[in-house]
Amino acid sequence: MTVSYTLEVANARFAGFTKLLLRWRGSIYKLLYKEFLVFCLLYGLFSVVYRCVLSEVQQELFERAARHCNKFAKLIPMSFVLGFYISTAFQRWWGQYTSFPLPDNLMMVVSGNVHGVDERGRMMRRTLMRYANLSSVLILRSISTRVRKRFRTLEDIVEAGFMTEEELKALNHLHSDFNKYWMPLTWFANLASRAREEGRVKDDIALRLLMDELNNYRGKCSMLFHYDWISIPLVYTQVVTIAVYSFFAFCLIGRQFVRPEKVDEHKVHVDLYVPVFTLLEFFFYAGWLKVGELIINPFGEDDDDFETNQLIDRNIQVSMLAVDDMHQNLPPLQKDKYWTDKALSRAFTPARPVFMGSTYDMRVTDEDVEDVMADYPMLPVSVWPPAARKQKISRGAKRLCCCSKHAASDQNTHEKEAERINMIPDKTHSPAQCEDTVQTQTQTQEQEQTQTQCVLALEQSDEDQHTDHHSSDH
Repeated sequence: MTVSYTLEVANARFAGFTKLLLRWRGSIYKLLYKEFLVFCLLYGLFSVVYRCVLSEVQQELFERAARHCNKFAKLIPMSFVLGFYISTAFQRWWGQYTSFPLPDNLMMVVSGNVHGVDERGRMMRRTLMRYANLSSVLILRSISTRVRKRFRTLEDIVEAGFMTEEELKALNHLHSDFNKYWMPLTWFANLASRAREEGRVKDDIALRLLMDELNNYRGKCSMLFHYDWISIPLVYTQVVTIAVYSFFAFCLIGRQFVRPEKVDEHKVHVDLYVPVFTLLEFFFYAGWLKVGELIINPFGEDDDDFETNQLIDRNIQVSMLAVDDMHQNLPPLQKDKYWTDKALSRAFTPARPVFMGSTYDMRVTDEDVEDVMADYPMLPVSVWPPAARKQKISRGAKRLCCCSKHAASDQNTHEKEAERINMIPDKTHSPAQCEDTVQTQTQTQEQEQTQTQCVLALEQSDEDQHTDHHSSDH
């Protein structure tokens, strides 16, 4: 069963984690105490042999071997090897947890889109969810030792109510060399299509929503199967295991207290009969390896493994309640407590000021404003927004711009002349006819002058470019 201690660490306090060190169930002591005792016994055995059994010559040979082992044991990159391995194993462990097939989304879609309060409608909804739960039972039975012990045979699944006798015959009748956890999901899809034909699923959009949620559920079942099939490469696990055990095998000899060499005789040497720091090092590194062994497969029977049987019971109960007992079973609609009151009172929490932003209550003095104004002077309105940068244009474009400006100025001049002409009365024509004649003549003159000026400007631009090209060639 998963060990939960969330409530005990809800609030951060002085030495908050120390109370967790006294737990036994799910602790590192329970996982490591056997290896720890073996290491202590072997270390003590080598120490007794060195101190009491070996002769002077043999002790000297042992001292040389101890120094050699201690020197080369430090070359093993324990922190790097274990750290990367545990990081990979933890990502895999969390991925398996998030891939666990939960029917919550699927049961909401079934309850809201498969209609009918009669017996057949109720049977359809319950059967759909039973198929979904049956698929999860079949896949968990293939990867979890706890579920396998609970459902040893398919008849046990029938006895538990997840499958009928006819469905068991259909499952056994279909020959396949692979895991058949997908069969109940195929039954789900076929039954949903039949519900659409009978009109219990109103439209194709609702059927599509059912199929999408079904595929998400199937994808999680498939992911669990592949997590069980594809493990962390065996060579990596072997490398980590060999590194840890060989390191502490060398420590059994290399960390023994031996007589110091002559060059180190002037230094202080303390003979600790109990190697405290070596034991702590063993506790950390070997415990780190045990963590990897624990989380590499969370579907076993360790204290911190997933509660698969409890999840199976929860899923079948909740899904049946959602699609059967709670289907179209709504409490009466009533006006809520705050129907007319816009300010919602929070009687269950103490009165606290509403968060308006971290700088909402900031006090700004005149000196601060002057400093800001000095660093970022405000521009007058006449120069805001700032003028756009002038882009470089070619000589021909400049000529065209000049032509446009001259044409615009000429147009203004002709308009003024036309206004003066309009003010002079004509004895032979009406004012309207005179105005039309003047406007027509003005427009014709403007077009001719503009075309002539533009043609001259373009010719001059081409000659300048041709001259520049020849000069660059020379």
